[in-house]
Amino acid sequence: MMKNNLMKLDVLSVDWRYWAGLLLLSLTMLATALFYQYALDEWPCVLCIHVRLWFSLLLLVSVIALLFRRYTIIRLSCNLLVMVTAAGLLERSYLLLGTERGFVFRSCGFELGLPSWLALDTWFPWIYRVEASCGYTPQLIPGITMAEALTVFSLLFLLISCAVMAANIFYLKKRH
Repeated sequence: MMKNNLMKLDVLSVDWRYWAGLLLLSLTMLATALFYQYALDEWPCVLCIHVRLWFSLLLLVSVIALLFRRYTIIRLSCNLLVMVTAAGLLERSYLLLGTERGFVFRSCGFELGLPSWLALDTWFPWIYRVEASCGYTPQLIPGITMAEALTVFSLLFLLISCAVMAANIFYLKKRH
C-alpha cells in the first residue's frame, strides 16, 4: 500500500499536470495578492512581499519543470526547489502570523533586503514594492486572516512536497 502511494507520487512529478498545477497555484496566489492590493487597498508589508517572492520562485521552477520534467536531475532539482519554496513560505507565513498575533516581535521596515543586483522592487514596483509596515493581514473570510490561511496552506504544501521528493528518491534508487 505504502509503496503504491509512493509510486503514484513519483509518477505524479513526471506528469505535466502536476507542474501546470503548481504554475497555476503560483499565478493564482500572486493574482490574489494583487487583487487585495489594488482592488481592496490592502497594501503589502515586507513579509507579504517575501511571500510573493516565494510564489514567484515557485512559478519559475514550475515553468522549468514543465519544460524539462523528463530529465531526472532537473526534475529532482525542481522538486527540491519546491520543498525549499514550501519551507520558505511556511517560515514567512509563521512570522507574519506571529507579528499579527503578537507572539513574534520583530521590527518590520520598508527594505526588502534583496541584493542590489536583484532589485525586483525597483524593476517591478507594482508587485514587489513594500507599501506598509507589518502588523495585520486582511480577513479572507470572516474569522480567517490571510496570515492564518497562508500558514496552514504552507504547512500542507511542505508536507506534500516532502512526500513527492521522498517518492522521487525512493524510486530513483530502485531504478538504478
